[in-house]
Amino acid sequence: MSLWLEAPVPDSAVQPWEPEALGTSSQAQGGSSCILSKKARMPPSAGNPVAMGLEAAEPTALLPRVEALPEPTELRPQKRKKGPAPKMLGHELCSVCGDKASGFHYNVLSCEGCKGFFRRSVIKGAHYVCHGGGHCPMDTYMRRKCQECRLRKCRQAGMREECVLSEEQIRLKKLKRQEEEQAQATSVPPRAVSPPQVLPQLSPEQLGMIKKLVTAQQQCNKRSFSDQLRVTPWPMAPDPQSREARQQRFAHFTELAIVSVQEIVDFAKQLPGFLQLSQEDQIALLKTSAIEVMLLETSRRYNPGSESITFLKDFSYNREDFAKAGLQVEFINPIFEFSKAMNELQLNDAEFALLIAISIFSADRPNVQDQLQVEKLQHTTGSCSQGC
Repeated sequence: MSLWLEAPVPDSAVQPWEPEALGTSSQAQGGSSCILSKKARMPPSAGNPVAMGLEAAEPTALLPRVEALPEPTELRPQKRKKGPAPKMLGHELCSVCGDKASGFHYNVLSCEGCKGFFRRSVIKGAHYVCHGGGHCPMDTYMRRKCQECRLRKCRQAGMREECVLSEEQIRLKKLKRQEEEQAQATSVPPRAVSPPQVLPQLSPEQLGMIKKLVTAQQQCNKRSFSDQLRVTPWPMAPDPQSREARQQRFAHFTELAIVSVQEIVDFAKQLPGFLQLSQEDQIALLKTSAIEVMLLETSRRYNPGSESITFLKDFSYNREDFAKAGLQVEFINPIFEFSKAMNELQLNDAEFALLIAISIFSADRPNVQDQLQVEKLQHTTGSCSQGC
């Protein structure tokens, strides 16, 4: 709790008094204005004399106006001002021990240590005894040696016991705040729920294209599984760091990549309109889209439970396996992060097949000659995805 004090000044704080003329006055003749020089003095009980110079055009102006003086705080209780504590500059010191202050606690700028000490003392109703006569100088060292003088200094600095809340009060205050937040949340009118988006109906031709793409992809995967026996096996040598083992792991991954590229070529040949493109455009599209399509295929094989990727049905690899095959971390991490993100989308076979087809039919690929025709093929394929 952070508080500070503001003492309002009542009107009764100023007693009426009369100025005492210490100089001579000049009388005005013919009703003209006169200038008077006076020295005003407060009565002895009000404090030191206050010098004032007055200029008046009328006799009633002889009485000076006096600003109200605040009463001593020890004679009149101060009132707490609620609100945020003044902004700290960062170099303020604790008013009790001189340590670095952390804020205004129980009405006083203090450190965390003195804040906790005062709170514990008030809650427990502790009574301490000073063994040094009750006049121990309070600093960061003595605050641990003399608790009585420390508590006295806390009170002298202005810490207020009524600001300390017990555990039960804190619990009730927290419970009340939660109830208010809950009531506020329930009182907010519910937002208008937009009607679910109606997906466009696909034509029989579009449904047939989707079915054809899914079937083509499944057939390509089956052919890839048949190539599994031709892939160099993962090395099981006693020394996994040997030159031979490293070369065998690299050959294993290289052959897996070759199988994946062949799978992409087989799938592209079954895309409607692909074989009608020129041979140059076919090669350009396959060369430039192979990496993207391989990443999409890799994400389909990602297992979030084991954080591994499975190739050819039986080959599963984690990040460490990729590193053992010679791939750099800068290349491995993006593969797994992309695969994880795609896996969270939970795409079905039709959506994956359409996404791969759209990626292949990208008219902005380098060296593509008939960009208009490629763009039409991509549009035709993309229109099917709107109904998935």
